Amino acid sequence: MTTWNIAAVPAIIAAVMGYLSGSVPFGLILTKLAGLGDVRAIGSGNIGATNVLRTGNKGLAAATLLLDALKGTVPALLASHFLGLEGGVIAGLAAFLGHIFPVWLNFKGGKGVATYIGVMFGLNWQMGLLFLLVWIATAAITRYSSLSALVAMVVVPLVQWAAGDHKVAVLAALMSVIAYVKHGANIQRLLTGTESRIGKKG
Repeated sequence: MTTWNIAAVPAIIAAVMGYLSGSVPFGLILTKLAGLGDVRAIGSGNIGATNVLRTGNKGLAAATLLLDALKGTVPALLASHFLGLEGGVIAGLAAFLGHIFPVWLNFKGGKGVATYIGVMFGLNWQMGLLFLLVWIATAAITRYSSLSALVAMVVVPLVQWAAGDHKVAVLAALMSVIAYVKHGANIQRLLTGTESRIGKKG
């Protein structure tokens, strides 16, 4: 049975820290600074790295991916260090939710894939690496970024649970469910064969 030992005040601190970190819309900020306009006006309208790539600027997309991941990794690592694993889990979930529902953008953010990966690296780097490997393998075969993420988000919680890392597995499963809901339109396009492939400009 999974038990939790974190007190209310530390839990709130971890949640606030995680949310504020996760809510920074790096994709939007970087594309505007680069003079590429509002990334929400192209492709899927998402602020994540995949849509930034549709601007044709691979470097900017890579920077967005890294920063969106780090805003999950940093709060998860810090909270784990000072508040224990439970604090890290709370901060990680809050960062993930901050990316998807940022207060600065009227709670309309990205789909959380990079931040999900970042949180995994912050709490269990092996699972973060597993996510990347599954994503890369699926993307190499299908050229669909969304499908690659969806597959990885099934594999990672299952492997974590089987490995006995139950608290992080529950977090990963919850993030996967939320991400699947956010990917609803992608799933529909995958089923109809109209989903954009990796590298296709908006």
